[in-house]
Amino acid sequence: MKYVVVLCDGMADMPVPELAGKTPMMAAEKPIMDKLAREGHVGIVNTIPKGMAPGSDVANLSVLGYDPRKFYTGRSPLEAVSIGVELEENDVAIRCNLVTLSGEDRLSDRTMVDYCAGDISTEEAHALVEYLREKLGSDSFSFYGGVSYRHCLVWKGGPAEGYELTPPHDITGQAVKGYLPKGDAGAPLIELMEKSYRILKDHPVNVERIKAGKNPANSIWLWGQGRRPVLPAFEKKFGLKGSVVSAVDLLRGIGICAGMAVPKVEGATGYLDTNFEGKVEAVLEELKRGQDFAYLHLEAPDECGHRREVEGKVKAIEMIDKRVLLPLIAGLESFDDYKVMVLPDHPTPLALGTHSSDPVPYLIYHKKGLRHSGVESFDEDRAALAGDFVEEGHTLIGRFLTY
Repeated sequence: MKYVVVLCDGMADMPVPELAGKTPMMAAEKPIMDKLAREGHVGIVNTIPKGMAPGSDVANLSVLGYDPRKFYTGRSPLEAVSIGVELEENDVAIRCNLVTLSGEDRLSDRTMVDYCAGDISTEEAHALVEYLREKLGSDSFSFYGGVSYRHCLVWKGGPAEGYELTPPHDITGQAVKGYLPKGDAGAPLIELMEKSYRILKDHPVNVERIKAGKNPANSIWLWGQGRRPVLPAFEKKFGLKGSVVSAVDLLRGIGICAGMAVPKVEGATGYLDTNFEGKVEAVLEELKRGQDFAYLHLEAPDECGHRREVEGKVKAIEMIDKRVLLPLIAGLESFDDYKVMVLPDHPTPLALGTHSSDPVPYLIYHKKGLRHSGVESFDEDRAALAGDFVEEGHTLIGRFLTY
């Protein structure tokens, strides 16, 4: 038996006027996803425990079977693990986005123009992170390069509490004044952010980006702090050898902390231009080499949701159906039996441009356990009407494995 979870990050949504009152899932042409839903089991699941922020960190821990209320220590520590950062017990890891801020003199007067600096390339970003390391690095603060706009700051011996940080994708187009680090312990972080703008705005990488009509990565934005995480091994917890295939450091970090394999896929970007086929090939190779379980994470719907790209989000879902599910199911047919679960981790509504805590639809398909779900297609409304509601998200994987 082989098990595959296809996690379509942020795919769930609300009705969109531009789509004639449909959600992107309803509007998208997705024959494979709909077929799996018709011939499988469909329901909705609450992936975000009450009182916790609806982040991909919390939601993906839930889907992988780890109760975030017990195991969540912050987003950035998981990402730090993925890029090889060794965290000491008293270190705090903080996500360090490269962003585009407007050009007012004072940080508090600026606006969050672009939370990802125009999808800056990893090569360009690493040049900027190296410059930050040279100019702002110290015994207390160390900068580490990640992928595209996603990087890491380690505060040696720093506090994990006493300050509040805001994700930049939550405040696109808004003045940053009300969202700068709050609390007495946040003052050094505000200082770093202000200094970063002064040294980055005229860096040659940004001069060239501006000439090319691209958004400059003219500042850092700090959020998602936490200490070193500890997760029980996935194999010990579920008796299955597992792999995580993702372009995103957060998901790779979760996999590493859970003792899972995390193969790299060349050309995996986390957006519409990602190497979908390469990810599918990686999943099938992992299963062929003896792994029992694969977690395939696809970021594109979430990125489109944050950017309020209506057509892009519909396209992302259609691309997943055609370029991921179609070849994946074909490849899985070489095994005696298999199960596939498809779901978002959380909604990323286009109207909001950020995550919400609403329950999300899921489907479970079993090659040798075909059934008639009673639904004709896979979307938020039909999944809710199916009548199966999983209140504790971390228990869903148990249903998947035993279905």
